[in-house]
Amino acid sequence: MKLLVTGGAGFIGSAVIRRAIRAGHSVVNLDKLTYAGSLTNVAEVADSPAYAFEKADICDRAAVDAILDRHKPDAIMHLAAESHVDRSIDGPAAFMETNIIGTYTMLEAARAYWTAQGKPQGFRFHHISTDEVFGSLPADPGVKFTEDTPYDPRSPYSASKASSDHLVRAWAETYGLPVVLTNCSNNYGPYHFPEKLIPVVILKALAGAPIPIYGKGDNIRDWLFVEDHADALLLVVQKGALGRSYNIGGENEATNLELVQKICAILDEKRPGNAPYSGQITFVADRPGHDQRYAIDPTRIREELGWRPSVTLDEGLEKTIDWYLAHEDWWRALQDRDGVGQRLGTG
Repeated sequence: MKLLVTGGAGFIGSAVIRRAIRAGHSVVNLDKLTYAGSLTNVAEVADSPAYAFEKADICDRAAVDAILDRHKPDAIMHLAAESHVDRSIDGPAAFMETNIIGTYTMLEAARAYWTAQGKPQGFRFHHISTDEVFGSLPADPGVKFTEDTPYDPRSPYSASKASSDHLVRAWAETYGLPVVLTNCSNNYGPYHFPEKLIPVVILKALAGAPIPIYGKGDNIRDWLFVEDHADALLLVVQKGALGRSYNIGGENEATNLELVQKICAILDEKRPGNAPYSGQITFVADRPGHDQRYAIDPTRIREELGWRPSVTLDEGLEKTIDWYLAHEDWWRALQDRDGVGQRLGTG
């Protein structure tokens, strides 16, 4: 199968590409290489004859058309997006442009390409989204997001992703474009860009700096190891039912404080300092509109496609920390990029 992956130099997109090449697929990586993208993320497959890279903006219709015509993929996996909530609070315009206009552009280019190819039955437009479109859950562990949960986005980021989800469904209904959608919980793992919570904690701890936790640290997230997510995405693009959406969760809920304490304990074992790293934990002013809890019910993808996460949170954190300790050259090269290491999204 030949896949066009948008945002393939980013965190999740690069994991998809690495897994896809290992599985014997051909991949075209379309990426603009913004601050969060790095071709180092796909260096292990860069020399594969099954891999091609195209630097382009998903909002550039002519460029996207030319890439589709040149490579003729069997499916499009649309991951390119602005994704950092804090950045969306400070600068929402980029999120509206990339996540909404970019998705619209990709849909129109995909529709034209699919039509020109004679509307092949096997073609898929797979839109990858987030659980944040569903809003915030109560603390009750019996309540989780399902595919039928009403949309209730609370941040500029989640509102832009909700908009893109609606566009994809509209193109399926109006034009018959063959689509599948997925909404995932919080990802973590190797190559996670160092502005997100888990890498921030690891790198602040190693630097002997204060480890910031928003508010009381009682916000709850469902953590999904990125390689488990990549496996699920490749399964959905091949076997997901047309027009169907699938929620992909890690079944690993933890409060932010619990998560940070776990990371500190693992670092105490693997890279012991003069004192326990938990002593660096510092509570800071909360993010505006901070959703209290996310949790996904992955029953549909488990029952229909046979997928479930294989990595527990403790296992995944250990794998992630091992990777960061072994790849200092990777994360140090990114620390000078715009906004990295700064507190963003204070409203």
